Amino acid sequence: MNHMLSRGALLLAAFAIGLCAHAGDSTAHRPYTLYYIVCSGGAADGQTPFWMASHTHGRMPADISSVGGYTQVGVQHAGALPGHWRWGAGLSLVAAAPRIRRNVFVQEAFAELVYRDRIALSMGSREGSCDEALGYPAGPDPTLSSGDLLLSTNARPIPEINIYTPRFMAVPLTGGWLHAGGYFAVGRSFDTEYLRAAIAADRHYVQDVLWHRKALYLQVKDPRPQPLPLSFTLGIRHVAQWGGTSTLPKMGRQPQSLKDFARIVLGQAGGSDATVSDQINVLGNHYGTYDFRLDYVGAHFAVGAYYQHFWEDRSGIEWYNGLDGLAGLRIDLHTFPYVNRLVVEHLSTMNQSGPFHFIQYDHRKYPGYGGGADNYYNNGEYTTGASYFGRAIGSPLLISPTYNADGAPGFRHNRIRAWHFGAEGGIAGPWTWRTRLSTIRSFGTPYAPTLKPLNNTSVRIDVCYALPDRHASRPSGWEFTATLAADRGDLLGN
Repeated sequence: MNHMLSRGALLLAAFAIGLCAHAGDSTAHRPYTLYYIVCSGGAADGQTPFWMASHTHGRMPADISSVGGYTQVGVQHAGALPGHWRWGAGLSLVAAAPRIRRNVFVQEAFAELVYRDRIALSMGSREGSCDEALGYPAGPDPTLSSGDLLLSTNARPIPEINIYTPRFMAVPLTGGWLHAGGYFAVGRSFDTEYLRAAIAADRHYVQDVLWHRKALYLQVKDPRPQPLPLSFTLGIRHVAQWGGTSTLPKMGRQPQSLKDFARIVLGQAGGSDATVSDQINVLGNHYGTYDFRLDYVGAHFAVGAYYQHFWEDRSGIEWYNGLDGLAGLRIDLHTFPYVNRLVVEHLSTMNQSGPFHFIQYDHRKYPGYGGGADNYYNNGEYTTGASYFGRAIGSPLLISPTYNADGAPGFRHNRIRAWHFGAEGGIAGPWTWRTRLSTIRSFGTPYAPTLKPLNNTSVRIDVCYALPDRHASRPSGWEFTATLAADRGDLLGN
């Protein structure tokens, strides 16, 4: 392991034309067309600094060596239809360098149909998620957070078909106190060319992986005209990888019939055509979270406390893995212009239901639980784990496979303790600032622990200028951001 210090500077320009309506605004459902271009480039000593490459939806290359970056161009349109229907569509292309494969690629191509703001159907790949429409009920806000444990903004969007609720809806017979929301999605990976180039020839992996994810959220909130300033949100989310074709000949094509899909949705064991492991346990690779969030909204400030409990299998579902998960606190200051928002988070994945997995013993003679060594984000058959194009689709703090210098496909640092701090605010007029700081202490994985703990500290500081319009007080659409970022430690590139 080497001791590495990398520095970089980034200049970003963004330009948008048209009306961009955000969820919750009074203009949210007006028709609009948005054209945009984002240019981002930087220089680094070594690899791209961690917080420059992370949470860019996989656009920024992880190793720009000396200089590199990306340009994204796109268009989005939203329109109205008769009978309480509305629709939207978008397309964006990215040109990035350096890259292992394809310097120009389609980043987003999607269409969606929404009825009465109660139910929506979306198809394609899209940055962001339906959690965004629901106000991030699982807790982490991607602007400042270290990242959602299940689905963050770190990797490229996976193409999928998704049925979801665009907002929380009141549950009947609860007097408006209880609300529900959620989604149900199926998707497919298209990173085979990347995997062929990035993964070492002696390693196996599954191509054309199928995905399934679903979530259910319940929210308790006072519906009265003068409501209590408190709300509580509870959620459960599930992600599964299945199907595809393994490069290991004895595994080959994995089960992917409609009956197998039902097994994936219900978390059942595989049939006779599944691997022995999937017949004993469940078909595919499954993981998820229990989500808890408590919010207080006052006149001068708002506070949100949240906890995501991660589970990889039955032991985690039954909470045998202690408090493994992400705990965070977000503070919004409404009347203090220089600091608008603060985020503090702690992530621990150390327990993993104990040190051993599937202990062989006589359960009649030695009662107890035999699960352990959950090996988060990894799987013995779906060896790329919870990643897409080499990037973690969840928290980037569990260092992504793209940083494995020897071309290994999985996660080598999934037993960690980490602290994360984020803050943003105003400077003067159109000038704003933002920062992220993370410290990671890694103990490797349950199956490949490090000889000693490895540490990493990453920081990013942004200063942004929004160019005012010459004829009005509104922004013109041009934004310029200067960024300084640095890493110090033993993790990246190993």
